[in-house]
Amino acid sequence: MAKYIIKRLLLSLLILFSVSFIIYVLLRIMPISYVENIFYEQQQGGANLTEEDLQRMLELYGLGDSSVWGVIKGYFTWLGNFLKGDMGKSFKLGIPVEQVIRDKMGISFGISFVSLILEVIIAVPLGIKCATNQYGKFDYTITVLCMIGISFPSFFLGNLLIKWFAVDLGWFEIGGLVSSSLPHDANFITRFFDMCWHLVIPVFVMVVLNIGSLMRYQRTNTLEVLNADYIRTARAKGLSEGKVVYKHVFRNTMIPLITTLSFTLPTLFGGAMITEEIFAIPGIGQTAYQALKIGDIPLAMGYNMFIAVLTVMGTLLADIMYVVVDPRIKLGQ
Repeated sequence: MAKYIIKRLLLSLLILFSVSFIIYVLLRIMPISYVENIFYEQQQGGANLTEEDLQRMLELYGLGDSSVWGVIKGYFTWLGNFLKGDMGKSFKLGIPVEQVIRDKMGISFGISFVSLILEVIIAVPLGIKCATNQYGKFDYTITVLCMIGISFPSFFLGNLLIKWFAVDLGWFEIGGLVSSSLPHDANFITRFFDMCWHLVIPVFVMVVLNIGSLMRYQRTNTLEVLNADYIRTARAKGLSEGKVVYKHVFRNTMIPLITTLSFTLPTLFGGAMITEEIFAIPGIGQTAYQALKIGDIPLAMGYNMFIAVLTVMGTLLADIMYVVVDPRIKLGQ
């Protein structure tokens, strides 16, 4: 196990190095530039600026040399700082990128964690029920509903629910985490429940969009186990269908389920860009989306590396969880 983990860690470092280089190059060649946008905005505002002033601004932000060698040099400068724990300062916010991630990550984690719990609570029993009633009315109904949910784009479903419940019915405010009518001296409990009320629709959107794939995955795994020889043996011994399904079948569907949940690590901490943007939730997802739109290279770079590290950790965790759940599995040395 130790040898396997060391091998995977070394491979992960190589993957992260390659990913970071590709992301940096892509960000540098984007047609959007925060510095150029600020420069042209100042020009339109009446400032007497020349191309020499633009070049000085680019050099000030470390973007002066746009040649191939300049981009490579810029990458290794960023990499050296990153290995020291410095991801630079956000162009727009003017604060360290790691501070932005730390401050914004909590909101995104809370929303994603609650959504994941609800997805598991709903999708796993539905998947088992569909498998035990294969090709029945319940199976067809739930499968069709889940496929509809998977097919909805997040921006479409989010805006549709905003139109119905916020605009037409007035049950919710359109965006943010705090009601405009909330008193400034409101206590913690009042603020907490007010925030939870604002998150009802965003959480619902995330659950609807993700529950279908998890349900179908659980249904497929359950069907495979139901056809196993030891399940037929358990039934032949006279065990009730409930014990067969929830004691023997469900236990053996946990292996792929836990592996799947291990891959949700980047989603838990990385936020949901589109959903957070639609509902104006100030999480790390919306912050990163705004950074990409304006060409805030340090923040966009830091966020993408944050996601890359979480993805590598999730993959390694999934492999380890295989062995923890099923000791029969041996990892290659």
